[in-house]
Amino acid sequence: MHTITTDDLQREPQRLLDDAQRGLPSIVTRDGEPVMLALPLGADEASRGVRLDIAASLYDRDQISLGLAARIGGLCYSDMIDELGRRGIATIRLQPGELGQELAAFAR
Repeated sequence: MHTITTDDLQREPQRLLDDAQRGLPSIVTRDGEPVMLALPLGADEASRGVRLDIAASLYDRDQISLGLAARIGGLCYSDMIDELGRRGIATIRLQPGELGQELAAFAR
């Protein structure tokens, strides 16, 4: 894994893609602090599992949407919901107070 600065990335954006195509992960930094991790993603079964793990983890942390998680994981929307369920990750997330509103609407 190598490090590339945001200044280098602006000057040579193709470098990040070229490295990924060679299978090299990269960390992009700004002022010495990491701001982005670029991981090459293959199409083989092992890579698919890694993509699903990453997608599920990011979704579970509310960092990406369900649709983006499905796209990263290489699944359709409904299959991603099933996969998250197998992992014990809720896809319906109510905010405080919303459960009462939902139950009241259901009672009507």
